[in-house]
Amino acid sequence: MPLSLYAFSLFLRFIILNQIIMKTVLLFLIFLLSFSSCKKAEEAGSQDMKISNVRLPSKEEASANDSYALDAPQENTDKKFEQKIIKTGNLRFETNDLESTYSQIQAAVKRHNAIIQNDTEGKNYESVFKNITVRVPSKNFDAFLKDISKGVSYFDNKEISSQDVTEEYIDIDARLKAKKVLESRYLELLKKANKVTEMLEIEKQLSAIREEIEAKEGQLRYMQSQVSMSTITIEFYKTVAEKSGVTVSFGTKIWNSITSGFNGFSSFIIGLLSIWPFLIMLVAAAYFIRKRFKKKTK
Repeated sequence: MPLSLYAFSLFLRFIILNQIIMKTVLLFLIFLLSFSSCKKAEEAGSQDMKISNVRLPSKEEASANDSYALDAPQENTDKKFEQKIIKTGNLRFETNDLESTYSQIQAAVKRHNAIIQNDTEGKNYESVFKNITVRVPSKNFDAFLKDISKGVSYFDNKEISSQDVTEEYIDIDARLKAKKVLESRYLELLKKANKVTEMLEIEKQLSAIREEIEAKEGQLRYMQSQVSMSTITIEFYKTVAEKSGVTVSFGTKIWNSITSGFNGFSSFIIGLLSIWPFLIMLVAAAYFIRKRFKKKTK
């Protein structure tokens, strides 16, 4: 065989072998790329499924979750809640000197770091009275009552009540903690969200959870305020109707009657003067009617 033909055959074999190798490498790369893309798609699909399935629990589920949170062992189980007692008082009594009694109450308010929340006064047919609402620190409740009761012979009404809200406070506090745990879980999901729709959905649910958290925090603040500051309503009065009847003399009563009668007559005259055009029209009409009636009778 000539040398040129042998070299040409070797060249052809080299080209064919090179093509086979390239095709093999290309197929291998395609396989790797397809396997990698399938795996990423599967992971993305799994993550999308988890995020898209995020939803707020129903009322039944929320109640069950809260019950589970209350029954589950909590951190710091050795920590005991301070007993929560709401104290209220309602007093009503008679006094001989309104100003002196009022000064006594004001002095007790300053002495026991209390505040006057409401202060009203009035008068009826039998008495003049003052009505005061005081907020006093619960630790000073009994001492404050003792101070304002000095000099009182008897109470028309005295109501002292104590309401234990410890269990209710603990229940609200536990549910608040459960809502905060749920909020933190949604925040973790929000960090993993890739789509705008997923972010909006999670934000909507977070907003609902935060509203519930704020509501429960408000309940706890109000309850704590009622526990730390007790409310006492004090009404004291002085009878004046009988005394005023004795002090007015008979001559004064006659003079008052004459004055009242004169004032009434003056009011009547002034009322007539205010409608004088109608009176003139009435007199004129009566005159013409009477004159016409006389002509007919003739």
